[in-house]
Amino acid sequence: MTFVKHFTSFAVVAFVLSAGAYAKDTHSGNFTLADTVQVGSTQLAPGNYKAEWDGPANNVKINIVRHGKTIVTTGGKIRNLQQPAPYDSVALKTLGNNTKAIDEIEFDNRDEALVLAGE
Repeated sequence: MTFVKHFTSFAVVAFVLSAGAYAKDTHSGNFTLADTVQVGSTQLAPGNYKAEWDGPANNVKINIVRHGKTIVTTGGKIRNLQQPAPYDSVALKTLGNNTKAIDEIEFDNRDEALVLAGE
């Protein structure tokens, strides 16, 4: 009887721990930059990045991550889309000095966009 009790306890703990590994993180998304762009005072080179955000929808803290390292942190908000985005996309804006900056990021198959705060 003790064996069954220990085995059951082990099975429950293993299930709970493995379920977290399969849970989708709904507060992050991947995107690709084709050009050098600016976020705040930081320039981001072309390549693959991950945006991670936390906070209320009208005032989120956004971390831009590359290779597991946070490159820049900025503020922003979540904008609800009328329908899920068909693919990942990054909308850029041109600043006064002709520098491109990220304005908004849409993530594949998600009905919310991440709008970065104006610098």
